[in-house]
Amino acid sequence: MFFEITASTPVYLLPFSPLLISVFSIIEEVRIVQECGRENSLDWMNSSRGWYTYEVSPVFLLVEEAVIKKMIEFIGWEEGDGIFNPGGSVSNMYAMNLARYKFCPEIKEKGLSGLPRLVLFTSEECHYSMKKAASFLGIGTKNVYFIKTDERGKMIPEELEKQGSAPFLVCATAGTTVLGAFDPLDKIADICEKHGLWLHVDASWGGSALISRKHCRLLHGIHRADSVAWNPHKMLLAGIQCCALLVKDNSGLLKKCYSAEAAYLFQQDKFYDVSYDTGDKSIQCSRRPDAFKFWLMWKALGTTGLEERVNRALALARYHHVNENGIELLEYANVCFWYIPPSLRKMEDGPEFWQKLHQVAPIIKERMMKKGSMMLGYQPHQGKVNFFRQVVISPQVSREDMDFLLDEIELLAKDL
Repeated sequence: MFFEITASTPVYLLPFSPLLISVFSIIEEVRIVQECGRENSLDWMNSSRGWYTYEVSPVFLLVEEAVIKKMIEFIGWEEGDGIFNPGGSVSNMYAMNLARYKFCPEIKEKGLSGLPRLVLFTSEECHYSMKKAASFLGIGTKNVYFIKTDERGKMIPEELEKQGSAPFLVCATAGTTVLGAFDPLDKIADICEKHGLWLHVDASWGGSALISRKHCRLLHGIHRADSVAWNPHKMLLAGIQCCALLVKDNSGLLKKCYSAEAAYLFQQDKFYDVSYDTGDKSIQCSRRPDAFKFWLMWKALGTTGLEERVNRALALARYHHVNENGIELLEYANVCFWYIPPSLRKMEDGPEFWQKLHQVAPIIKERMMKKGSMMLGYQPHQGKVNFFRQVVISPQVSREDMDFLLDEIELLAKDL
């Protein structure tokens, strides 16, 4: 996978080649990691030089290129482009701005004045970063139309189809934050294709299921998207932060949208191929080498090891599919459930029951935090009263840990 590292030939005997220079550079940098130890090597990576041009950081630029190429293959594209960003929220903002630039290229120079009203469609279960991006980019949060979802949190394509306004962007979600739902990408892609709309898939959470041959079906149709946000630091547990925006277009659209052509950095008459100077397609200048963390982990575990990590997490989530305490698994590794305490187990279903149940999760959360035994999130959601949400990720979690969680809740709430 990727390129193999060897050092049998002295560098000074080789003709100039970006790949060869990077091979020998990475040998030196991996040696630093080995000699520094874990903590110091992380400091080294975090404080490492910026990587806006090839001459400044040849290793990390080629590593990012190699990792993006592999991620694009898992999406199912034959070619594409991409860049690592500081968070999935930023990737979604990149995609929103890119879709707007594709829809209206003159906005880059002329700005918002004189443009027609722009709207975008997304699921009512989408990540809140969509509203933040619309606000930040001057689109306005009232121009974000939220499409209804079904009881499992999936966007309803028929609701998307019946919208009257013409958007510049449709955002689907692969792995919603709360319920872990996957929108029906193929049906949404049919609608976008019919109307010529940019389809972005926020797969920040669910994208890593593409690594699993067993669970990649959850993202069926993602190859039809124009852009995808995917965070390896979530399910795959790459060192945080590690987030990529991937774009199907390979004509340089990403660079055209974001480039400022700073002459002191991106000279076009350099002695090497300037296509390696990828920094101009980023809104940042200096960036941390986030792709390197994923590359190093991928080399260590292999694709099979990453696949096993996904499969194990989902298997543990399914271990608690249904039990006497009312656990309900909603699709991915998000286990959402109510704990019904002894005093409510014989109460009839009705407003009083749900009002009392709404108070249970905050009390249990307070007790577990003060005891220090564990930490588990809760929230109300879409008309449902407070429920617990357990997200299974770590490969170190065992069935015994899952059992402990329920036993501890039972112990903490036995008097409720």
